[in-house]
Amino acid sequence: MDFHVDYRVSVSLVGTVLKYMTVPLFLPLAIAVIYGESVLPFVVTILVALAVGLGLEELHSEPKLGRREGFLFVALTWLAVPLVGMLPYLVAGQGTIASPANALFESMSGFTTTGSTVLGEISVERHSRSVLMWRQLTQWLGGMGIIVLMVAILPQLSVGGAQLMEEEAPGFSIEQLTPGIQETARALWRIYIGFTVLAVGLYYALHAGGLAPNMDLYNAVAHALTTMPTGGFSPEARSVEAFSPAVQWAVMPFMLIAGTNFALFWHAFNGRSDRLFENSEFRSYVGMVGLVGAILTAFLVTGLGLAEPPDFVGTIPGNLEASTRHALFQSLAFITTTGYASMDFNTWSEPTQTVLLFAMFLGGSVGSAAGSIKIVRWYVIQRVVRRELLTDVHPNAVVPIRVSDEVIDEETIHGLLAFTLLFLVLFAVSTMLIYFDTHRIEENLTAFEVMSATVATLGNVGPGFGIVGPMNSFLPFSDAAKLYMVFLMWIGRLEILTVLVVLTPSYWWD
Repeated sequence: MDFHVDYRVSVSLVGTVLKYMTVPLFLPLAIAVIYGESVLPFVVTILVALAVGLGLEELHSEPKLGRREGFLFVALTWLAVPLVGMLPYLVAGQGTIASPANALFESMSGFTTTGSTVLGEISVERHSRSVLMWRQLTQWLGGMGIIVLMVAILPQLSVGGAQLMEEEAPGFSIEQLTPGIQETARALWRIYIGFTVLAVGLYYALHAGGLAPNMDLYNAVAHALTTMPTGGFSPEARSVEAFSPAVQWAVMPFMLIAGTNFALFWHAFNGRSDRLFENSEFRSYVGMVGLVGAILTAFLVTGLGLAEPPDFVGTIPGNLEASTRHALFQSLAFITTTGYASMDFNTWSEPTQTVLLFAMFLGGSVGSAAGSIKIVRWYVIQRVVRRELLTDVHPNAVVPIRVSDEVIDEETIHGLLAFTLLFLVLFAVSTMLIYFDTHRIEENLTAFEVMSATVATLGNVGPGFGIVGPMNSFLPFSDAAKLYMVFLMWIGRLEILTVLVVLTPSYWWD
C-alpha cells in the first residue's frame, strides 16, 4: 500500500496559522501594560508561536492542499492552536491552571467555546486581568472558526476554502454567500465582529446608565467576547449572576443571535429578511427555546423547580419576572451551548435539571457558533420518522425531506443520522469511562453528574450539574479524565467525522 497523504503540506499550513495567531496575543499584552501586570506570559507565547510557526512553514514552501491534506490540516490546527494557547497559563503560573493538564483543558475549552473550566477560583484577585482576558479571547477566536478566519485572510486558502470550512463543521454544505469563498468567510466574520461590538456597546451602556454598576468597560468587552461565540467564560466567579437583571436581559438576545445561522443575517442585511423568518430551522430553534423556557418558568414560579430548602433563591417562587428571566436565560444558555448562569441551577430540582440536560443535546443552528447536535438534525430526524410512518401505510409514496423548501438528498440524510448516532454512542461510552475513573480516584460522582460532564464537553456546552455545576469546576477529575475530556472537546468541535476520517487507516494508505 502507498502512503497517500502529504502531511508536510498540512503541517506547513498549521505553521502559518500559528504565526498569525500571535496577533491576537497583543490584546492581553496591552491589558497587562495598562494594569501594570507581567507581560512575560504573552511575550513568551508570541516568541514560541513565531518560532514553531516559521519552523513548520519550512516543511513545504508551496502548499497545494488536496482533500486528504485538508482533513489533516483542520484536525491538526484545532490541536496545535490550543497547545500554544495554553502557554500564557503555564508561564503566568497563577492558581489551578498552572499545571500542564489543567492549562491544556482550559485552553481547549476556550478555543472550542466549550466553557468548562478547571479554575478553582475565578477572580481578578487570584488571576491577572490580562490572563483572564486571554481566556475570554480564546473563545471569541474559536467561535466563528479558526479555519474560517484563515480562509478570510490567507490567499493560499482561497482555493479549496469551502472544503476546509465544511471540514471544520461537517454535515451540511457551506452556503456560499458571495462569488468567492474568501469573501464569504470575510462576510461571516464582519457580521460576527459587528454583533460583538454591538454587545460591548449595550453592556457598557447599562453601566453608564447606572443599571449595571459592575459592568465596566473591561467586563463589557470580556463578556461580549464570550457571548457571541457561545462560549460562556466569565471573569466573574458567579458568571452572569454577578450582574444586575438588566444585564441578564441584555445578554439573552445576543445568545439567541449567536445560536442562529449567520448566513441568514447576511441575507437579512441584504434586503432578504424573509429568509430568516421563513427558515424552518430558525423557527424550530426559536420554538424550542420558547418551549424549554416556558416549562422552566412553570417549574420556577410555582416553586416546583427548586430543591429544598429554597431560602437561598429568595423571592423566585411567585415572582413571574425573576422566574421568566432565569428560565429563559438558562434555556438559551443550554440550547445555544453558551453555558452562562444567571443563578446557580444546582439549586434547582432534579426534574428541572433533567429538562436542562435534555436541552444540552439540542444545540443551536447549523452555521452558528453553537455546539452539540444542532436543531436542524433533530428537525430532519423527525421528518424521516414521519416519512417512515407514512410509507408503512403507503408503500409507493415518494416523500422528500425538505428544510425550508429545499430537498435534502439521501446522502446528506445518511450523514446526519450517522453523526447523531456517533454522538450518542460516544456520549454513552465516555460517560461509562469517566464514571469508572471518578470511582477509581474515590470522587464517587453520581451518574447524572458524569452524564452532564460528558455532554458538556462533547457538546461544547460548558457547565454541568453537581460537582461540575456553574459555580464549581472540573478540577476534581483526574488528569487522565481531563485529558480524555480535552479529546471530547476537540472531536466535538469538529463534529466527530473530521477526526474519525483522519484516524481511519484507509485515509492514510488506500
